[in-house]
Amino acid sequence: MLQMMISKRIGRRQFHFTVQGNNFHETVAEYDRLSFSDVAACGLCGSDNLDLTSRVAQDKFKYTSVRCLDCRADLTFGKTQKDDQTVFLRRREGGELDWKAFEKSV
Repeated sequence: MLQMMISKRIGRRQFHFTVQGNNFHETVAEYDRLSFSDVAACGLCGSDNLDLTSRVAQDKFKYTSVRCLDCRADLTFGKTQKDDQTVFLRRREGGELDWKAFEKSV
């Protein structure tokens, strides 16, 4: 069993992930499933006060996001249809990250 540690920077925080596989190829393939880049700052307010969050909606939909702790904007991770273990940061048609402003529930 081989293991590889990956570090991703989200705002001012550093997150460490460990992936493993039976051989070098499988280990690198697991690394590729974390196919998102570092996120330096909020795309709306520019703050680097970011964190990773997760939630479950309607008891069945699982969401993982980068959340701005200052303006509460949200950048949601997407998953591929053929492999729901491969994650990426959602982007708009122009290629920029798809930050969503916080909307108050009524």
